[in-house]
Amino acid sequence: MALSQEQFTRMVRDMPGLGNDPASVRRRIETMEALLEGLFVIPGTNRRVGLDGLVGLVPVIGDVVSAAMGAWIVWEARNLGMSKWQLTRMAANVGVDTLIGAIPFAGDLFDFFYKSNTKNLRIIRRHLDRHHPSSATIEQ
Repeated sequence: MALSQEQFTRMVRDMPGLGNDPASVRRRIETMEALLEGLFVIPGTNRRVGLDGLVGLVPVIGDVVSAAMGAWIVWEARNLGMSKWQLTRMAANVGVDTLIGAIPFAGDLFDFFYKSNTKNLRIIRRHLDRHHPSSATIEQ
């Protein structure tokens, strides 16, 4: 059974987290940030570590993959209509994380402390709270 474009668009729009509305975009970005920066807590340190830090341990390829996942967050922000200044700040966060993270050993330690995706999520939340207050979610 083939779906028409209109049926597919309606189906995607109605699925939670897959639409283009600000609330769905917010959920996707928050989920990606949680995966990248806060997958688990290192016991005894109370520091969150995610895929960004773990994948970054793999030389070159890990840093490229990490940068691509961070760039996806910036792309989603662009789709929200955020200003060029905000997008530039977000791209700079990803760029700094990628450039310094590419340095062997020191870059891995830097990734542990510098959470570019968390910084970018904060910028996006500020924008959404100001321009799309209905997209806010209650945090537990």
